[in-house]
Amino acid sequence: MKIAYITAGAGGMFCGSCLHDNTLAAALHKLGHDALLIPTYTPIRTDEENVSEKRIFLGGINVYLEQKLSLFQYLPRFLKRLLDIPALLRWAAGFAVQIDAKKLGELAVSVLKGEHGNQRKDIEDLAGWLASEVKPDIVNLTNVLLSGLVHEIKARVRVPVLCSLQGDDVFLDSLPEPYRGQAMQLIREHCREADGFIATCNDYADYMAEYFTIPRERIHVVYPGINLAGHGGSRTREENAPFTIGYFARICPEKGLHILVEAFRILKQMPDLPPCRLRVSGWLGANNSAYYEDLKKKINQWGLADHFECVESPDHESKVRFLQSLDVLSVPTTYREPKGLYILEALANGVPVVQPRHGSFPELIEATGGGLLVEPENPHDLADGLRRMMEDKPLRERHTQQGKEAVHSRFHAGEMARQTVNAYERYVRSLVSTDPV
Repeated sequence: MKIAYITAGAGGMFCGSCLHDNTLAAALHKLGHDALLIPTYTPIRTDEENVSEKRIFLGGINVYLEQKLSLFQYLPRFLKRLLDIPALLRWAAGFAVQIDAKKLGELAVSVLKGEHGNQRKDIEDLAGWLASEVKPDIVNLTNVLLSGLVHEIKARVRVPVLCSLQGDDVFLDSLPEPYRGQAMQLIREHCREADGFIATCNDYADYMAEYFTIPRERIHVVYPGINLAGHGGSRTREENAPFTIGYFARICPEKGLHILVEAFRILKQMPDLPPCRLRVSGWLGANNSAYYEDLKKKINQWGLADHFECVESPDHESKVRFLQSLDVLSVPTTYREPKGLYILEALANGVPVVQPRHGSFPELIEATGGGLLVEPENPHDLADGLRRMMEDKPLRERHTQQGKEAVHSRFHAGEMARQTVNAYERYVRSLVSTDPV
């Protein structure tokens, strides 16, 4: 099967969706499928081998200038291609955080207008390239913020177009009005034209069905899987190290690091507590530097600086080393996380988890047996869960063993790719059966 998998670069940061999409494309290759991972806006960033195409469509510089200055909508194609050079887009991505929410809203709505928006030539270029050079059997847009492409792709390429559902609501809910309302209306219209959808857990599929008014039976659930290469080796704990609580995710408010820090303060105030520390790692963007510095200031004020450490993990090997240094992981998101790749990575390395009871976490923990659930946005309940994991060694060992076995047997990239192909084949077979003889 020839698959065009269209993803959105995250402006130079590590992004769970980019990591998921890259892992899936690589696993589809291993199954013998011709899967093209096609980036839009900016190049993707991943801590594994990057299998995406070198060419960038709807390059971030072009789409922004086309929105700001109508003259750029008529720029010759060869000049537009110069602005889509990956190195230039990576450099420009560093300034993306300076774009305010109003401008992001205007741009998102314009792209969602598809062939009627300011970026229509870019969309026509992508659809034309797919039709003339790629000729895929199926197209998968990795988020519905790209759904403005659906009509043009279906008209030009004439194959099924699916959309992945893996976190679009977080961005949409951050938009000010009237842009959020306009974007939601356009997406709902495009969803009626899309052939189907793939979500990463049942909770998110249910939520998105209501959020975008999609019939639930049109949404397939394919749980995420990770590339197991490098995971699962011997633990790298320091000799005589205290019990280590870890956080590995983007350092930002929505991932809930402030909740974990507050839970750690509560934990340290409990009587008869064994020695413990908090280790943090993950991507920190310039737009969240003030958030992180404020947390460090509180940690210092509470006298906990000697029990806190932030560790850089810029590549896959250092990430695995960090995970293997932990006794338990917690990423207490404030939103309903649809994937939770960091949970699977922790479990793959024998590290149990304590997570909020929302989003994908209840499903992942039930399926893997790899941890405990606590009340969302409740640092006291989180502190109790962490202490239980700390003091009940048989419980911790049971979660460790069950979680590791489950990920290595069922939540790996190969299984994710196999289930994705099963979903695709329903649409490809349906198209073939309706083609005239």
